[in-house]
Amino acid sequence: MTASDSVELIRVPQLTDQAPYAYAAVASDVRKLVFTAGACPLDEDGATVAVGDVAGQAEQVMANLRTALAAAGADLTDVVKTTVYVASNRRDDLVTAWDVVSRHFGPHDVPSTLLGVAVLGYRDQLVEVEAVAALC
Repeated sequence: MTASDSVELIRVPQLTDQAPYAYAAVASDVRKLVFTAGACPLDEDGATVAVGDVAGQAEQVMANLRTALAAAGADLTDVVKTTVYVASNRRDDLVTAWDVVSRHFGPHDVPSTLLGVAVLGYRDQLVEVEAVAALC
């Protein structure tokens, strides 16, 4: 069994199918959980990339998330939950960030929370994604 085989995404017929993610995930035969810090839109030198560009920052965030997961022996298909933060009060910005995150996860549409927040930790930061992964 591969790690991704241990993650079952749950769709709930009593809840709307308009949500672009599964409502729950069950991780079976788990030997290790991986909790990531929020992946930020920073390059290798610690500079914020794509200043003012939600989609560009989301791309960097997802690349950094993959790198952090790989260092822990995991991949996006092992993720059971994400939280996506966008420093904006504009729904369009949240949708833009979500579109990038969702594209990276592809059919592995894990349960997720998408939040608009007032500010994130780094100067000019607009997007952050944290994840929990399960390894069998």
